[in-house]
Amino acid sequence: MKKIHESTRRAILQLIDLFYPLFRRWFSLQTFRYAACGGINTVLDIGLFSVSYNLILKKRMLNLGVFTLSPHIAAMLMALCVSLPTGFYLNRYVVFQQSGLKGHSQLMRYILVVAICIVLNFIFLKLFVDYLGWYPTPSKIATTAVVVIFSYVSQTFYFFKAKKV
Repeated sequence: MKKIHESTRRAILQLIDLFYPLFRRWFSLQTFRYAACGGINTVLDIGLFSVSYNLILKKRMLNLGVFTLSPHIAAMLMALCVSLPTGFYLNRYVVFQQSGLKGHSQLMRYILVVAICIVLNFIFLKLFVDYLGWYPTPSKIATTAVVVIFSYVSQTFYFFKAKKV
């Protein structure tokens, strides 16, 4: 398993680093890797959101017995089931490799930032879709733009901050 993990990590790094020379002038390697991994995970999240909303839920409410979720909120949660572990893997093993924190500590911090991002996603999706009447997928894209800024700042300066020696 460790061999598979290391070869996957190396393959991802090689692919991302292949494009770094084009952006070297504007970004440090770590910032570029964060943007690339975040971009990959964001496209995955928005794609899963759109598929969940349009094809799985068919734009219908999701009745869970105890309560009912609107289709855009249910789609957000469905997409999160994949994008959360994918995002953690990419951040821990590709972007912030030099962090001295143990995996468990990083995971707990990552889950905390994701929880805050879920709340922000919920608030902005409700605002854009339910109050402003925007379509759900463009609302998800606009919401993601806001959440990405919060996520980058919090992960860079707190959640995956390298330990001082």
